[in-house]
Amino acid sequence: MLRRMAWGAGTVTALGILVCGAAGAILCESAIRAPRRHPPGAPSRLGPGVRWRNVRITASDGAVLQAWLLWPRNANGNSVIVLHGIADSRAGEMGLARMLLAHGYTVLLPDSRGHGDSGGDLVTYGLREAGDLHRWVTWLITDQHPLHVFGMGESLGAAVLLQSLAIEPRFSAVVAECAFASFERIADDRVSQRVPRVMAFPAVWMGFEYARLRYGLDFRGASPEAVLPKVAIPVLLIHGLADDKTPPIHSEILAAENPRWVRLWLVPGAGHTGAFGTAPQEFQRRVLGWFAGVR
Repeated sequence: MLRRMAWGAGTVTALGILVCGAAGAILCESAIRAPRRHPPGAPSRLGPGVRWRNVRITASDGAVLQAWLLWPRNANGNSVIVLHGIADSRAGEMGLARMLLAHGYTVLLPDSRGHGDSGGDLVTYGLREAGDLHRWVTWLITDQHPLHVFGMGESLGAAVLLQSLAIEPRFSAVVAECAFASFERIADDRVSQRVPRVMAFPAVWMGFEYARLRYGLDFRGASPEAVLPKVAIPVLLIHGLADDKTPPIHSEILAAENPRWVRLWLVPGAGHTGAFGTAPQEFQRRVLGWFAGVR
């Protein structure tokens, strides 16, 4: 009897490990291969006098990264790099770009690696994208010689922007909307929306191990919250209180890491990256004021 019970328990354990391992591999593969949304051949609905051109750089691993550079007729001498979210492209940030262009900012809109027209097959949630952004800043400074370089990102783009601050000291100020505190936290949150948390944790753990063993990616290192305590530039975090994809607690965690340099605006009624649409006037006042406050 005891022998049969032990055999049964061992079988259940082995099956559980196999199921979690398979689930982890599936979760990992789906996370690192985002559906591509290619941007149109030209940016849409540009205002009078706004000009643009395609630009490209090569990442450290050889991936060719694409972007649009847009500049207004009466430029104020400052530039903003705007980063999109997962499964999106540079075209998805044209609303923010038009707002910035209308106030004299030159705007660089890159396609993140594994997105749009950029190369790189794998999305690494900041592990490689932070280095890509560092190269974009170098290109922008060399090409445009701006007075200030600012950064703005939404969702994944926000998390990448914050992680880049560990290696990129040339931003004068940044705005990050709906960033995750760490990829490990958000992976657990997202999987827990589908299955009980007690089942989500082992699946996420196995997924992280799968990524490390197969691709050499340690996703535990994709962590804005590990970077922010060392940051010494103004960081504005924005998060909608109705965000059902990345809970607002993520930005609250980030803000608590560095109260001296980080400010948090929680937006009632706004969903994921929905602050501009929910409170457009307040959004513009806060974002433009954040950049204008840098001297």
